[in-house]
Amino acid sequence: MRNISYALFIGLLALFVATTVVEAFSFVPSSTATKILLNNNHHDNINIHSRIRYRTSTKIGRRRSNNNLMMKSPNSPPPYPVRITVMGGGNFGLALATVVARKGIPTTLLVRSDEVAAEINETHRHPRYMSDIVLPRTVRATTNTKSALSDATYIIHAVPVQYTREFLQTVKDDIPSGVPILSASKGIETSSLGFMADILKECLGEDRSYAFLSGPSFAREICEGVATAVVIASEDLMLADDLAELMAGEDFAVFTSRDVIGVEVGGAVKNVIAIAAGMCEGLGLGTNAMSGLVTRGCGEMRRLGIYLGARPSTISGLSGVGDTFGTCFGPLSRNRGFGYRLGQGETPEEIRASMKEVAEGVDTSIALVKMIKERCKGYRLDLKYPILFGVAEIIEGNMKPLEGLNLLMTFPTRMENYDERYD
Repeated sequence: MRNISYALFIGLLALFVATTVVEAFSFVPSSTATKILLNNNHHDNINIHSRIRYRTSTKIGRRRSNNNLMMKSPNSPPPYPVRITVMGGGNFGLALATVVARKGIPTTLLVRSDEVAAEINETHRHPRYMSDIVLPRTVRATTNTKSALSDATYIIHAVPVQYTREFLQTVKDDIPSGVPILSASKGIETSSLGFMADILKECLGEDRSYAFLSGPSFAREICEGVATAVVIASEDLMLADDLAELMAGEDFAVFTSRDVIGVEVGGAVKNVIAIAAGMCEGLGLGTNAMSGLVTRGCGEMRRLGIYLGARPSTISGLSGVGDTFGTCFGPLSRNRGFGYRLGQGETPEEIRASMKEVAEGVDTSIALVKMIKERCKGYRLDLKYPILFGVAEIIEGNMKPLEGLNLLMTFPTRMENYDERYD
């Protein structure tokens, strides 16, 4: 009996080894390897053999993980050399730097101030943002773009949307050709009415891969190790998979998607809905009103997303409805806080002057309405997107928060889902 069990064990082991070898040699065929080299999808200094080993090792790791055979801890570093640079030293830049650095990955934080860089390197704390949070020791900060970017395997972009174009113009010459960019910025640029995917391609070219991270993810909770789930979308699904595996840990779940426009629409619109939800709370209108407002706002997000080519499942997922819930009801939300103060009677100018960080939904609300008018066809767009249009009117000073809510409540009776009237 013992001999039979031993023979069975040896047979299963041989089958597993054979399967693994087949995967390793078949995962990247010669045509794909040639395409990788020609397209230069990763760092110029990485040769074709290391790229094949990189892709193969990550694929095998995922297969083994699915079969509970992977031995490494989810918080351990990858089995290949990686260096991460995070552009932007605000709250979310610090949070994402913390995520990757906790896995033992060398992480460089590109900041604007020499004093801030020195403080982070000496005390492992940011002097201005979340100063009570101790950063991992594998995070170092610098203002030198060349030293920060020259050897980066991946670059994480965490600069606010409205400042992105100007910032990228100053650093683009130091970003190595082919290095993938992961954007964590959400919103629409007021000058071009473009999403982050548009801005990045215009500034850094289309000969590299881009990915976009979104979902209900407050920076402080990430740094404190509170369970968080996000999604990374990319047209290059291999990049999305690699980034997900790189960043995922015991308290940071990462899902993937190909629906870039869906993730971008959700990340932009949810901030505007959060301003409306904050105003509702600031006016003291209760849970019924806020729940109805947020739900109707999600309907407008879905309508716009589908018109622009997004998948409904993305809008109802982490980057859409999920992020909307967190931003509208979470006490750490800057956009919700901005709306709350509007509801209390402060002006947009007064609120902006007192805020340390940007509430992206403020500028996005104006850009969003302009974009809808420019791209969306149809009669009475303000009836299809009353919340989005109403927030923009209030931000621009053309309407008071209570007036906007009264308009919503006195809209003509119609079907709950506007798009279904012609089904």
